[in-house]
Amino acid sequence: MSITIRMALERLEELTGGKPEHTVDGLLSGDPSTPVAGIAVAFMPSHATIEKAIACGANLLIAHEGVFYSHRDAAERLNNDEVCMAKQRLIERSGIAVYRCHDGWHRRRPDGIAYGLIEKLGWTEFVESHQMAASILTLPPTTVGEAAARLKRRLGVPMLRVVGDLAMPCRRVGLLVGYRGGGDTAIPLLEQERLDLVVAGEGPEWETPEYVRDAVRQGRSKALILLGHAASEEPGMAFLAERLQAACPEVPVRYLRDEPLFQWI
Repeated sequence: MSITIRMALERLEELTGGKPEHTVDGLLSGDPSTPVAGIAVAFMPSHATIEKAIACGANLLIAHEGVFYSHRDAAERLNNDEVCMAKQRLIERSGIAVYRCHDGWHRRRPDGIAYGLIEKLGWTEFVESHQMAASILTLPPTTVGEAAARLKRRLGVPMLRVVGDLAMPCRRVGLLVGYRGGGDTAIPLLEQERLDLVVAGEGPEWETPEYVRDAVRQGRSKALILLGHAASEEPGMAFLAERLQAACPEVPVRYLRDEPLFQWI
């Protein structure tokens, strides 16, 4: 039995707990009545990812971030930017439907993106609590350097950014995915939750990283590891792909991972 894009998205919203109000989530292109040939799930709907989805026979792409380089896609860019227009032509020519799944998966309890990362790291048994923007863990005895090595190995990333002493013992860890590494979120957690280490996706470099540098200078045992936005959220979308395959057994569901965004020279 075939399913339509509308039916697949209804099942997706059941997984995320429903579509939130005032959300960026929604169908960005495509006809909901179209039968689904295959589903691709990705963190970023990059030009390369869209091409991969088309090549593998998917006609529905579910992505976490927006298509046109902004949290709230600016439609006016389509009228005068050659890169945006070329990407839009690729979507229109292929007929692929693109659905953004951001707010719903984050607002799931526990946060679907954070849970996917914790599961990928093999740390589920160490979770103490899931908060709105962070998960608090108590790890077995380890050091910042050992934790960083585990993160690199498990996530398959070429590098991490670390502030603090790699030899410092750490047990109390706050994990903040995506852009939650800013000072307003991360700095209060360090004190309130008595954290040794914050592991975050990204945030302004002059906020949490500078706070941790000053804390270390003052002799305090604090450290910060920045994974990068994509590295921190990709496991959560891979987790969503697994759940969606179980919910949509009629069609193949594939997770598509992009190449690392940056070159390190």
